[in-house]
Amino acid sequence: MAVNPQSTTLLGRRGRLEVDEVLATLVVDGFISGEDAKRVRMGSRAGRSVIELHPLVIIANARLDNRRDPGRPLSLEGLMEWLAAKADLPYLKIDPMKINVASVTQVVSHAYAVRHRILPVAASPGEVIFATAEPFDATWANDLAQMLRRDIRRVVSSPIDINRYLQEFYGVQRSIQLAQDAKGNDTSKIINFEQLVELGKGGELGADDRHVVHIVDWLLQYAFEQRASDIHLEPRRDAGQMRFRIDGVMQKVFELPPPVMTAVTSRVKILGRMDVAEKRRPQDGRIKTRSAGGREVELRISTMPTAFGEKVVMRIFDPDLVVKEFAQLGFSETEGELWRSLVERPHGIVLVTGPTGSGKTTTLYSTLKHLARPELNVCTVEDPIEMVSPELNQMQVQPAIDLDFAAGVRTLLRQDPDIIMIGEIRDLETAQMAVQASLTGHLVLSTLHTNDSPSAVTRLLDLGVPHYLIQSTLTGVVAQRLVRTLCPHCKETSTQDAQEWRILTHGWDIPVPEQVCRAVGCLECRKTGFLGRTGIYEMMRVSSRLRSIIGAQLDLGKFGDAALKEGMKPLRISAAAQVAAGVTTVKEVLAVLPPSDIDLAD
Repeated sequence: MAVNPQSTTLLGRRGRLEVDEVLATLVVDGFISGEDAKRVRMGSRAGRSVIELHPLVIIANARLDNRRDPGRPLSLEGLMEWLAAKADLPYLKIDPMKINVASVTQVVSHAYAVRHRILPVAASPGEVIFATAEPFDATWANDLAQMLRRDIRRVVSSPIDINRYLQEFYGVQRSIQLAQDAKGNDTSKIINFEQLVELGKGGELGADDRHVVHIVDWLLQYAFEQRASDIHLEPRRDAGQMRFRIDGVMQKVFELPPPVMTAVTSRVKILGRMDVAEKRRPQDGRIKTRSAGGREVELRISTMPTAFGEKVVMRIFDPDLVVKEFAQLGFSETEGELWRSLVERPHGIVLVTGPTGSGKTTTLYSTLKHLARPELNVCTVEDPIEMVSPELNQMQVQPAIDLDFAAGVRTLLRQDPDIIMIGEIRDLETAQMAVQASLTGHLVLSTLHTNDSPSAVTRLLDLGVPHYLIQSTLTGVVAQRLVRTLCPHCKETSTQDAQEWRILTHGWDIPVPEQVCRAVGCLECRKTGFLGRTGIYEMMRVSSRLRSIIGAQLDLGKFGDAALKEGMKPLRISAAAQVAAGVTTVKEVLAVLPPSDIDLAD
């Protein structure tokens, strides 16, 4: 927002902002009309209550038209930027993941921060930065500078963010302190597999008997808000680390004292129905809970003994994110049609390949959701069950009682299935059972770890599956990767570097697109330029010609060339389409392409 310096004197005459003077200044600056100001003024007087709202919150809630930018209402963020410019101070959109909570909460007490409506956001030996929504009330800054013997720097932030993080930061830090001081930690009764854990329903935040519960509640809700796919609790000698994986990239969130990390780990293990006393062996568990928005979310938990205690990883399975329409997965229209033709057949084997974290689970669950109908019996055998779904009959592998994938499929074949999903084909026995299931008239979906689609055939041969059985059962293979997508809020059009494009489309005559998009970085994407991920795919339908090539001594190079002639488009071409559509960038794609593709390009 542009600033009219002549109106600056209207603000802050009494220290704290008032609705009347803010409205008058907005009228003078040409952002709202006199009629709008009068209407808001009357409404604020009529609606006064015990809870005092910040003047800019009142104005933003009125959804007034911005006369400087017709068609768009005055937003709270825009108003705060305007206020910051008026006060000649920087504007800060608070990103909690970039704040060292343990450090900033030691600067001033919670009571002092609440009284002056300020939030410490950064602290160093020589300076402390405070966020405030009252930039013309600076009496506290001089007092603090003398008390702390440090320079005080002020930034302007949203009053809603300041109020929220005042409660969260100091509440969590108090819980950590209480947990560290406590001589013992409470335990809770073991819950059953499908019990719903109601977060934040354990009484007053920070109460002595609930401090560890509060930390874990906050951690899970925070992870849901930040769109994390995984939560890592990593014990260290001096301080345990909490890290989130967001859009495939690890980000540090918080540090906990070792005793608190141990207590938090125990709480997570209790919720996950794991043996709290067993700390020497790896364990698996799961939690079913609810996000702040009311959606049921499942977390798969894995523990691992390390030098300084148990490391915990919680993988988050949000049904809204895991189960998607095919177009949302990143399939083009052609790829979507081809995938349907592969999976809507009554029998055959369809494989999804790619490394860990390439989105295979999302693709399979979305496909099963698409296929599951009341007249079909859809069964799965998984290790572990990634996400419980009411439409599926799901079995979990239990190695301790010799229930492996092969035994699981053998059992499913006696359960009158129509569609079978095998979590992963790892050995010959499982591969043989998958082939047997396909030969007896069932559709089988499974995963393999290979770099590309043609390699799946050689992997089956390497496992020991006879080539004639692969010929008669394999319907298709899809290799996939996940790439980060450009943030829609800040991406800009740009020209594509011809050399980069040549590397990406090596061997394929695809013209350089006239316009692509590049990453910029904004508050929504934490200055990364990327927000979310999408899939790129290499789809190989096993045609009659490809079947005839499959033999005991298969030449992978010749087989791959034949697949290309039969219409298979490699990963790089699916990726090039996403780049041309402005979804991602060449650099991002080259970072995830399999080594063979990159070597080819060089």
